[in-house]
Amino acid sequence: MMTFKKLSLISSVFLLTFFGEIAVNIACGGEIDPYDYYISYFHNNIEGDEYAPFAFNEMVYLNSEEDVESEPDINSGEWAKYLNIKKEDVLKVMYKADSATSVKLANFDGNLSQLPDSLQQNSFIQALSKRKAPLKYYLFAKSCEPLANVEFSLWDAAPRDTAAMAAKANEGLKLTADEKDDFLKLRYAYQSARMFHFGGYHAESKSTYEKYIKPSKLNSAVKGWGLALYAGSTRRLGNPEESAFLFSKVFASNPERRVQAYKNYYYNSTPVNGALKYAKTDNEKANIWAINGFGNADSGIESIQKVYQYEPKSQLNGTLLVREVNKLEQDLIEANDIAKIAYNYYFSDNGGSKYKDSLKAVNLKHLNKIRNFAVKLATEKKYPQPELGTLTAAYLSWMENKDFMAANYLAILKPDKLPERLRDQYRITDLLIKAKNIKKGSPFNENDLLPTLKWLDEKRFAENKTQPNGQYYDYGSGAEKRFSRTTRNFYQQILAPAYLSLGDTAKAALAMVKGDIGYKTLKENSLFQNMSYQTIAFWQKNLSPKSMQGLAVYKTKAAGNDVTALLASALNQLKNDDFYELYGTTYLRTHQYDKAVQMFAKVSADYKYFAPENWYGDESNSKLYANPFIETINDYPKQYVAAKTSVTKKAFAAEMLRLQKLLVSDKKNAATYYYKMANAVYQTGYYGNSWFLISYDWSSYDNSAPAKFVYDVDYKKAQTAKAWYLKARSLSTNPDFKAKCTFMLAKCLQKQIIMNAHPLSFSYYDKTDVKWKNFIKANYNNPYFIELRLNYNKTPYYQVAAGDCSYLRDFIAAKSRK
Repeated sequence: MMTFKKLSLISSVFLLTFFGEIAVNIACGGEIDPYDYYISYFHNNIEGDEYAPFAFNEMVYLNSEEDVESEPDINSGEWAKYLNIKKEDVLKVMYKADSATSVKLANFDGNLSQLPDSLQQNSFIQALSKRKAPLKYYLFAKSCEPLANVEFSLWDAAPRDTAAMAAKANEGLKLTADEKDDFLKLRYAYQSARMFHFGGYHAESKSTYEKYIKPSKLNSAVKGWGLALYAGSTRRLGNPEESAFLFSKVFASNPERRVQAYKNYYYNSTPVNGALKYAKTDNEKANIWAINGFGNADSGIESIQKVYQYEPKSQLNGTLLVREVNKLEQDLIEANDIAKIAYNYYFSDNGGSKYKDSLKAVNLKHLNKIRNFAVKLATEKKYPQPELGTLTAAYLSWMENKDFMAANYLAILKPDKLPERLRDQYRITDLLIKAKNIKKGSPFNENDLLPTLKWLDEKRFAENKTQPNGQYYDYGSGAEKRFSRTTRNFYQQILAPAYLSLGDTAKAALAMVKGDIGYKTLKENSLFQNMSYQTIAFWQKNLSPKSMQGLAVYKTKAAGNDVTALLASALNQLKNDDFYELYGTTYLRTHQYDKAVQMFAKVSADYKYFAPENWYGDESNSKLYANPFIETINDYPKQYVAAKTSVTKKAFAAEMLRLQKLLVSDKKNAATYYYKMANAVYQTGYYGNSWFLISYDWSSYDNSAPAKFVYDVDYKKAQTAKAWYLKARSLSTNPDFKAKCTFMLAKCLQKQIIMNAHPLSFSYYDKTDVKWKNFIKANYNNPYFIELRLNYNKTPYYQVAAGDCSYLRDFIAAKSRK
């Protein structure tokens, strides 16, 4: 019996093709956008922006690292009020001065003449020149900055000058004690506490806070900054639970330090009960539970219930509720196969159907708990915007496919009375409910959706006022592109699949493009450059000549006032070159070469046809060129050609049309023409050098995936090539020519054997598996190899093929050993 080590047949047929092929244009999309990795229609900012950094986002630690308020703005505002000057002037001097200006200001003695004219006109500088006490504090604060702002470097980890910090802190303490002005006294104390803290003198930092900052009667953000130092020193001195509680207070009081306080709360790694034991008021307890809710990426209801129990009027309730809805969206709304959100999700499995079903049941159970809470929020009316509860209940009901219930909840609301963001969400939810028949694949009146779709267009265009230079389709939508994502998702996740289920692939393609066109004006109007990976893949793989004909008709209807016109107008914004290039390619795939020639004639003369690159080749030889009319015995390695002998799609169509015509006009040599055409079509398949004449990507996974698209009969199965080789052989009486045809027929049949072996895994197989045994048996029983050995073993071609082709030699050797 033959061992696997001698089974070069399989090695040649599959493994070399799978592992040995040079890397070329594996299909891929953009990086996953951390703000766009699941289907969402429920905007995470409908309750305002105060807690925007803590919106649900499992892809990053925080939805945003930026606080919703600016510390420089707040501090500048306090100084402006104190001195009765312009806030912008304070901001310019304190936070926006360049290094040269900062050096001059560090030595400013009140004499304006030593400063540049621009600073002499600054109201903050003018005020300091007139008032010695604020100037004295300003100079002291400037002297602290070099000590506080030491940059840490792994390569030059110079220690902080803790002795200098202690000296500066003690200097500040003396100035604090001497200062009578409460505004300056608080700031001196803060600088002292900061120097002590950064220098590692945590007991002294805490003492400074307790003596001077905490008792201050001023309503100033500086008190919260001091509390943050106090909380940090408390942790350093061994009490992480109290520290967590103190950071929760900073989180509540200082929106400009909220992100930092949130992070420091979690650095303490303390359980919620550890912080809660220090909380005395309901407000303090509510904030602790809110922080724990924001830090929980899994579905949960305890935090929101606790916040509502302690502070039912707090905006935290709405923010946490929206966050839970977004989690459920991630868990329950699946991306449609034709428009996966990110490339890697094309390969996700989620553990099998039974696991998915049980997980879905758990998530639906949680959905009902969240909906019950939302209804409670709405009916008890303790929360300032109870309409949020009703709107949430409607949306969750839509998610659960209970459209009648969703519509009933929505009917309770009066949209014209809602705040803008709730009103926007109402319109989106109403659109989704109206689309209930769309989701079910039933016929629907699309024009009922037209007003809302036009409104969505305007909302997303407002988000995308200007298309960036040099950038076409915007893969990274960003945190603020909510309407862009909603619009795209509706077109590509709901509308396009609905058209597809109704058999209108052309309109589905229109919807895919419409979902991507996020700009009112396009700087680059190339079709494919304004499409997402998902849309490009759909167009390039799913469209047929019939679909392209439908699209051409739709393009003429862009002037109407209906959904068809809305969709077609997006396509008409784009140049026709990519359109007609693809149109021609669909005719190549269906061997309608006369029509392919007509379509390629409409493409601009300077159009750059798709040409793949060898990722491992040097830059000068990276481009790959096709010539489908060369003859090859082995599939591997692919015999790409020089640029000067390459054949474009347009030239390929013209030559194949010429050969087709010769079949009629020169029947005496029809066998030769059929053979040439069969070879050319074989080379445009997965194993050929000209695969990119009918496909737009090549992947080592392709030949282990089932045939799915119309052109796979040639790309993966070589069926047309097989039919034409058979025709060529039947028309010839030349034994050597018949041997060539028979050898190629054997290769064509091998492609179908490989495809029929799916889902056999060739990278990890079990030789005892019946699928593997059947695969081996099918290869050794290839009838064309048998014919070749029995009928054509005396021909010159047989001898050449047997010498060059290892798997033919293995076949011959295996038969001779039996």
